[in-house]
Amino acid sequence: MAPHCSPRFLASDNTSGICPEALDYLLEANACDDLAYGNDSWTQRATDRFRSLFDYDCDVFFVFNGTAANSLTLAAMGQSYHSVICHELAHIETDECGGPEFFSNGAKLLTSAGRHGKLNPEGIEQLVTRRSDIHYPKPRIVSITQATEVGTVYDREELLAIRTVADKYDLRVHMDGARFANACASLEATPAELTWQVGVDALCFSGTKNGLPMGEAVVFFNRELAEDFDYRCKQAGQLASKMRFIAAPWLGLLETGAWLSNASHANAMARYLADGLRGLPGAELMFPTQANSVFVQLPPPVLAQLRERGWTFYTFIGAGGARFVCAWNTTVELLDTLLADIRQALDAS
Repeated sequence: MAPHCSPRFLASDNTSGICPEALDYLLEANACDDLAYGNDSWTQRATDRFRSLFDYDCDVFFVFNGTAANSLTLAAMGQSYHSVICHELAHIETDECGGPEFFSNGAKLLTSAGRHGKLNPEGIEQLVTRRSDIHYPKPRIVSITQATEVGTVYDREELLAIRTVADKYDLRVHMDGARFANACASLEATPAELTWQVGVDALCFSGTKNGLPMGEAVVFFNRELAEDFDYRCKQAGQLASKMRFIAAPWLGLLETGAWLSNASHANAMARYLADGLRGLPGAELMFPTQANSVFVQLPPPVLAQLRERGWTFYTFIGAGGARFVCAWNTTVELLDTLLADIRQALDAS
């Protein structure tokens, strides 16, 4: 008998199961033995498919999780005496337990404020020009989160403006794409239009939040930065011996188009939730809902009642408030139940 499934997990898209397309390919990869450590046919097909998706001869590597993807990529892009400029709410700053600093042997993160969770050229330039002496960690990398930690997205013009200031100061551009698919769906832009065509050097593309059981893709458009990256993965414990079980589900997303349809659905569910919250007295949306996350200010008694009713959500992500995240399998019925519970709790508070 299948275990009872709670219908009230909206704290993160990490709580969702494996989408059918990914599971089908995973089971197919399991049908026959294959070579280990990425020498299998599935990994080759998946990396070729990424090159087709981006229309670029990029280098692609698979790791288990996002912290490893970001940390190892940033380590490959700079030296220990360099610094990484990121938004003050960036995941690499607030939620990766010092991983970027650890794997880079000490590169410092320099943070900047910015409206709606986004870096801007002025904030980047201020950090770069603050000091130029040898006692200050030399700025080398700009890290952008797409979509941001508060559910907003950088459009092409914003990305090009960041690339312009990066070129001015000889900086490399890293993109934390934990919800990159959601950004593509939101902007109706191709992966190429939001990466190498606007000067992104390396992308950490998440599959876990988009229907995979696990697995992130590190995509280098600046292939010089990928030198010996496979050795970094091995040393960090990120070289999967049965890599086909990471690559095959990715192939399921890419060959069927589910990478985009899953993200589009999650975004649509977030907009539905935001629309339902917008008219409620006592509920205040904090940021534009542009991807699959909704941030809302609710009175503390309301939050307590929602938790008592079994709803999961975070209040420590981003700039506060309650965060609800929709996934590939979020339903209108689930969100209607949440909205009804919020209305009841507001009426009682």
